[in-house]
Amino acid sequence: MAARPAPANRQDFRHFRPITTRWLDNDVYGHVNNVVYYLWFDTVVNGFLVERGLLDPVGGDSIGLVAETGCRYHASLSFPDQVEAGLALARLGSSSVEYRIGIFRHGETSCAAEGRFVHVYVDRQTRRPVPVPDAVRQALAAELAV
Repeated sequence: MAARPAPANRQDFRHFRPITTRWLDNDVYGHVNNVVYYLWFDTVVNGFLVERGLLDPVGGDSIGLVAETGCRYHASLSFPDQVEAGLALARLGSSSVEYRIGIFRHGETSCAAEGRFVHVYVDRQTRRPVPVPDAVRQALAAELAV
């Protein structure tokens, strides 16, 4: 059996978003439920894009649809932990973007969970793939490339 990869560290990410856990995030086992991590992935990626004017979720011509996600858990988090979601660019394709995401307990250097999140850009109307918009491509390369 292969050794489990070590958790990613803070320096592996370029952008961070603070996230407050909520009482309802905990499951019956006393830790944040796995589905909540995927909400955090969505929040850090789309928050980054919206804040930079790179995503208009209501009226933009193209939109990024989630095509694939995954998560590797390293340590438990639970309410009332304060967490930070780190974001980095893993791959920039012609019509897709793969993000790396690290979920950190506030102040810790090793991530509690790390994820991958793939957006495929599509035409809003036809839902057919389109090239990643130039403004998105430039911002991702400039701000998220590690």
